[in-house]
Amino acid sequence: MTTQTWFITGSSRGFGRALTVAALEAGDRVTATARKPEQLDDLVRQYGDRVLALPLDVTERAPAVAAVEAAVARFGRLDVVVNNAGYANAAPIETTPEEDFRRQFDTNFWGVYTVSLAALPVLKAQGSGTVVQFSSIGGRVGGTPGLGSYQAAKFAVDGFTRVLAAETAPFGIRYVVVEPSGFATDWAGASMQVQDLAPEYADTVGAMQWGVARPELAAGDPKRAGEILVRVVKRETVPSHLLLGVNAVDMAQAYSRAQQAEAAEWAAVSRSADTGLPYPVELPANG
Repeated sequence: MTTQTWFITGSSRGFGRALTVAALEAGDRVTATARKPEQLDDLVRQYGDRVLALPLDVTERAPAVAAVEAAVARFGRLDVVVNNAGYANAAPIETTPEEDFRRQFDTNFWGVYTVSLAALPVLKAQGSGTVVQFSSIGGRVGGTPGLGSYQAAKFAVDGFTRVLAAETAPFGIRYVVVEPSGFATDWAGASMQVQDLAPEYADTVGAMQWGVARPELAAGDPKRAGEILVRVVKRETVPSHLLLGVNAVDMAQAYSRAQQAEAAEWAAVSRSADTGLPYPVELPANG
């Protein structure tokens, strides 16, 4: 297979680390970025000049552009850009400090925006490239108590990527939105701050906080996920959305069935809003 050049954010741990290793093990070259690039020193020692470790705060535009330029200067091109950096803190929307809510959104959405735009001129000039946006199964089905900022940002990533894919379709750029369920990463560990919980949220946010600690909900293997993604992006065709994990598949399919059933139940009412169609129509039965 052709050697590819990767640009991966959040490479120091979790999915980013696993994907960086998988790409290097496949013989590819990687620009691995992290807030603390010294955490990547072992990869530099092991893989030599096939890995370039750079500092990057994804929320800052100028450093993102500089990192992309450094990657191209080192390796000559970009084949795969991976927006992986992200984190979540757990608290009810009502009691989450606004500063914390915005800070999470800055990383989880604006970081994706910033790096995508930094890479876009390079990919357009090449006429090729694959952009991998890490979302979450929560970015498809939503509704997880305590993860308001995180899931809102992941929904935004999906919408942003769909529009970007449509706008850049003539340029040979491909997009994959990755939607994992629970994986054995640090996402629900030291990376997550769990705020004090008001008693009235014990049955919703409290249950979620207890649930994320259950090992059976984090059955995903990051190493396997990294290897799967390396194989996927080397294909001629890629999925627009890639579910990872049993729970992700089950939740997505159940959500789609529920959406289709609800749309069908309300279809007559929905259509009646257009001029010239029968109106009013009977609402579906209550209860």
